[in-house]
Amino acid sequence: MCTSCTLRITRALAAGLCLLNDTVFLVFFILLFKGFNWMSDIHSLLVAAILGVVEGLTEFLPVSSTGHMIIVGHLLGFEGDTANTFEVVIQLGSILAVVVMFWRRLFGLIGIHFGKPPAHEGQGSGRLSLIHILLGMIPAVVMGLIFHDTIKSLFNPVNVMYALIVGGVLLIAAEVLKPKQPRAVGIDDMTYRQAFVIGCFQCLALWPGFSRSGATISGGMLMGVSRYAASEFSFLLAVPMMMGATVLDVYKSIGFLNMGDVPMFAVGFVMAFIVALIAIKTFLQLIKRISFIPFAIYRFIVAAAVYVVFF
Repeated sequence: MCTSCTLRITRALAAGLCLLNDTVFLVFFILLFKGFNWMSDIHSLLVAAILGVVEGLTEFLPVSSTGHMIIVGHLLGFEGDTANTFEVVIQLGSILAVVVMFWRRLFGLIGIHFGKPPAHEGQGSGRLSLIHILLGMIPAVVMGLIFHDTIKSLFNPVNVMYALIVGGVLLIAAEVLKPKQPRAVGIDDMTYRQAFVIGCFQCLALWPGFSRSGATISGGMLMGVSRYAASEFSFLLAVPMMMGATVLDVYKSIGFLNMGDVPMFAVGFVMAFIVALIAIKTFLQLIKRISFIPFAIYRFIVAAAVYVVFF
């Protein structure tokens, strides 16, 4: 693609994002100041902000955002159908953060390239394709559709606690058993087989509390993918997987939505987006220097917290 075309497209995208951003915030503030009872509802905004931070901070770390949201929501007294719908909606903020961070790579998957990718998007030969993403999606999509109702029934503290523990054990196993020299150093070195097996590991994340990123990164490392490349692939895989699951859940929860909840949902969405951006960037830098053992230990601590809070 020529440089001038690239610049024009980039500027158009930037202008579009700015316009969308301005529109969203305009609507947000109109809704806030029109018919919003600050004295009675400021508490709900604070709760939304806290949960947005928790969602953005934990969604892409191998620590289970579900476990954290259950604990924090319980402590804040924010539970029930509205709370469940809120948690689904603010996930879109976290997904948007991945799109912003990896937009160049995502465009590359559909054949649109914008020059040399930045450092955090890998330095391979450009072999990662949409086929890798599809292979990584298929197992969990099939299992999710077949066992959707069963999976929803597992959303309770007991199952989340056990999932946190088992997921922590898997992280430790991945660090101990991974090949000394990764066969795929960069994300572009990954094979179709590695992508599919990672997708199979992603099925473990259908167990609430297991952590989608923890399952996929562990699977990648056991298959000889470097820690960094496995994390990148996990983030890219999250976009279609989480988008599909979130849209489906929002559709099924549409009856619990009302205009009075818009300010609260907007605050949670924005906070999740901002914090997720920071968390992703920090995480990718952090895993260059440390293993996943500290994350596994932290999972055990959270599991203990679930036990203390709910039992």
